[in-house]
Amino acid sequence: MKQIAYLASKATLPGSPTRRSDAFEHDLMMEALRPAFADLDMSIEAVDWAAPDMDWSQYDAVLIGTTWDYWDYQAEFLATLERIEAQSKLFNGADLVRWNSHKGYLRELAEKGAKLIPTLWIGKVTAENAAEAFEAFDAETLVFKRQVGAGADGQNRLKRGDSVPAMPHPMMIQPFLPKIVEEGEISFIFVDGDFSHALIKRAAAGDYRIQSTYGGTEEAISPRAADLQAALAILDMLDAPPLYARVDMLRGDDGGLLLMEMELIEPYLYPVEGLELGQRLAAAVQKRLG
Repeated sequence: MKQIAYLASKATLPGSPTRRSDAFEHDLMMEALRPAFADLDMSIEAVDWAAPDMDWSQYDAVLIGTTWDYWDYQAEFLATLERIEAQSKLFNGADLVRWNSHKGYLRELAEKGAKLIPTLWIGKVTAENAAEAFEAFDAETLVFKRQVGAGADGQNRLKRGDSVPAMPHPMMIQPFLPKIVEEGEISFIFVDGDFSHALIKRAAAGDYRIQSTYGGTEEAISPRAADLQAALAILDMLDAPPLYARVDMLRGDDGGLLLMEMELIEPYLYPVEGLELGQRLAAAVQKRLG
């Protein structure tokens, strides 16, 4: 039986005294993966990515799963992935993860034709350059996001004239688009380059963040053909299909979709909305292991 590691974190592993409020998503992923992998003669075990002195060669493959603290330990995380890749097969690969771990990858995709929300890249946000951003976008509300981060961690939505809180990290600044609360964020899940399922994520009343931590909810959808093609076009910008990918998009004023994120590191893949996810991932891993 092949042994597979599923990289998690202290913030998501069961029994952790500092477990995140959305760690139930880790449990849902494991519930979907364990039986599907077992059916193909593979076992899958959740492991803390930061566990010291780990012998990664004991695993036939390592999947990056719910490593939902890596953005605060980026250098250590990437170094760990390089060690894993030297001892085992890593999905997704360390080079791809390094590229995807900084939101600057969005600029590269834009150069290839991806349509993005207009963005300013600021190394250190101050009251002065925040005011300049409002003027540059001619916007009344802006969203400030970490350039290395996920799950809306450290994110701020500010209106013109609001005081600017301390933001210790390099940030990306975007105009707030009401579609995030009017329609929601649309996510497309791909396994080994093939479409698996899609869903729409909606924020709780009075909020704009769609993550479950903030009360967000999800609903499976059958995407419009044009929307699916837009997501596939983003995936096709990569040199090769990753084992898994989640493409998050938001509808623009013209009705087309704008790329918000292409999550290739540790995305939650919504097994509740995609009931075949476990089987798809298990089959893709088995294929890649040969």
